[in-house]
Amino acid sequence: MKPLYPLKFHPILKNKIWGGQKLQQLLNKPTMATDAGESWEISDVEGDTSVVANGPLEGTSLKNLLETYTSDLLGEKNFRQFGKKFPLLIKFIDAKEDLSVQLHPNDQLAKERHNSFGKTEMWYVLQADTDSNLIVGFNQEMTQDLYLKHLEAKTLQSILNFDNVQAGDTYFIEVGRIHAIGAGVLLAEIQQTSDITYRVYDWDRVDADGNERELHNDIALEAFDFDMPDNYRVKYSKNSNTSTELVSCPYFTTNVLDVKEPILKENTHDSFIIYMCVEGKATVEVDGTVTEISMGETVLIPACIERFLISANHAKLLEVYIELV
Repeated sequence: MKPLYPLKFHPILKNKIWGGQKLQQLLNKPTMATDAGESWEISDVEGDTSVVANGPLEGTSLKNLLETYTSDLLGEKNFRQFGKKFPLLIKFIDAKEDLSVQLHPNDQLAKERHNSFGKTEMWYVLQADTDSNLIVGFNQEMTQDLYLKHLEAKTLQSILNFDNVQAGDTYFIEVGRIHAIGAGVLLAEIQQTSDITYRVYDWDRVDADGNERELHNDIALEAFDFDMPDNYRVKYSKNSNTSTELVSCPYFTTNVLDVKEPILKENTHDSFIIYMCVEGKATVEVDGTVTEISMGETVLIPACIERFLISANHAKLLEVYIELV
C-alpha cells in the first residue's frame, strides 16, 4: 500500500445557466465554457467522485482512497462517524448571473426524503464586482403565513435581505435559511456532502429551450426555519501566520490562514485538513516532499500526517477540518 501524502484532485467542472468565465480566467480552471458555474474541488457525491491529480496515487478515485486508507485518510473519529463516505463537498462558485433563491434541508429531513446528509454550508468571497450582493435571510421578522403571502403575490424580492459584499466577506448558511449568490460574486463554498437544494424562486428565467427550472415550494416549506437569528455574517480578526477561526460547527471548522512566512503545522484534530488557496500561492512540505498550491487550488492533508510546513511570501488559505467531540 502506497503511503499517503498531500493530495490534489482534478476539478469537476459544472456548467450552469448562471455561470461565467471567472473559474477559468481568475482560478485557472481547465475550461473554455462561458457558463462554468462550479468547480467541485473534493467530492464524494455519487456520480461525481474526485480523482487524485498528483503523485504516486494519481488516477485513484476518492472512493478507492476511502476504501483503502479509511481512518488514515479521514481520522479515527471521522471514520467511526462517516464510514467510507467523505463528509464534505468543497467548491469554487462563479455567479455571472443570480443563482436561484433557495434553502437546504437538515439532516433528519434529508435522510428521510433523499437518503442524504443535510446541507449546512459557508461562503468565503474571493472576488466581487462593484455592487454585487448575496441574499441571506429576510429583511424583517418572518412567519410562514407572511412568506406564503409574498410568494403567491410574486413579491418575494421585497422581503429578502440583500448584502453588498467584497473579497474576504464570510457567511455561515445554516439549514433552513433562505439564500442566494448574486451576480458578479466568486466564492469558495464548504458544505456537507449533499446536492439537495430546494429552489423557491428563479427570477422567472428560462433555459435555451424556453423552459423554466423546477421549483420546490411545496417540499421546501417544511425545511424552513423562520425563527433564525441574523447571525449569518462572520466577523473575524485579520491576523498573519496564525489560523483564525471563521466558522466552527458540528459539520466542519474553517479557519483563514494569512501566510507571510513559513509555518510549522501540527495536526491535533484527528481529522484530514483541507487547504483552499484563495490568494497568492504557497507550498506544503511533508518529509521533504513539496506540494504547490496557487489561488484556486485545493490540497487535502490526510489525517495520518502529523506535521507539515506551509511556506509563502504571501498567500491566503482556508483551512478546513472536522473536530468531532
